[in-house]
Amino acid sequence: MNKQAEKKKKTALVCGAGGFIGGHLVKRLKKEKYWIRGVDLKRSEFSKSEADEFIIGDLRNLSVCKKVLDKEFDEVYQLAADMGGAGYIFTGEMDADIMNNSATINLNMLNLGRKIGFKKIFYPSSACIYPAYNQEDPNNPKCSEDSAYPAAPDSEYGWEKLFSERLYLAYHRNYGFDVKIARFHNIFGPEGTWRGGKEKSPAAICRKVAEAKDGGEIEMWGDGKQTRSFLFIDECLDGVRRLMNTPNFTGPVNIGSEEMVTINQLAKMVMKIAKKNLKIKHIKGPLGVRGRNSDNTLIRQKINWEPTLELKNGLEKTYLWIEKQVLKTKSSR
Repeated sequence: MNKQAEKKKKTALVCGAGGFIGGHLVKRLKKEKYWIRGVDLKRSEFSKSEADEFIIGDLRNLSVCKKVLDKEFDEVYQLAADMGGAGYIFTGEMDADIMNNSATINLNMLNLGRKIGFKKIFYPSSACIYPAYNQEDPNNPKCSEDSAYPAAPDSEYGWEKLFSERLYLAYHRNYGFDVKIARFHNIFGPEGTWRGGKEKSPAAICRKVAEAKDGGEIEMWGDGKQTRSFLFIDECLDGVRRLMNTPNFTGPVNIGSEEMVTINQLAKMVMKIAKKNLKIKHIKGPLGVRGRNSDNTLIRQKINWEPTLELKNGLEKTYLWIEKQVLKTKSSR
């Protein structure tokens, strides 16, 4: 592509492009004809990045940020963060790393972005910012955007996300950054982490079911009556792109599903997809809040968006992909 043609294309910087959501976002933006620079500690282990440029680097390092931000982009997506599922977030063993790593990246990006000038930046917060005291009843959790305060997240991961929300909003007010903030609710799908301790519950359950023999059992932390909602990756990106294209609205706003299920129900849905009859063995383990569900009232009002894909359909796509990974792993031993 010649330089003149490249200039006509919209440009995007995707931080965390080697991760699950970042990798899918790059693919989405390429379909929309963007020129993309991706950056991450590593490339995706599941597919080749479609980014026009991919820089391997640690955004906690200021020199890497300077290399990445050597020009102005039409849109910046700051997805780089230290995160994982309940087995990573709620043990308490990684709290210092989670808070320090993610906050450092956000501070670096905003401070350097102020110097080069961002046109627009997206920051993904999390449903983990919501107060634990509003999520004790599994059948009636409260997660409307205005319920975030008085603040009482159930993890240091949630506290860091809440701090970073305020950080981005402060730069919006003081320096005129065009900021967009979304609170993600349990995003899942193919090419997400499915083993190793950082996987989230849909991937963990899909893996356990795929590895189990019909008539056997799988282990689950807690009694399985805790509730959650889960959003398929394609739906998540629809919401993100709609938010980015909505003028005069910053957020924070929930991007999630309102189809709430217990973790027991989630496991049974996966078993049905796999056509396996399995028992659930409940064991002690980190759980997080008792109930959580996205409240999409505000996002319907502000950007006229809500998900349309049923959970079972997203789970089927995810299970089939994870089943293939399990079979590949067994065959390579």
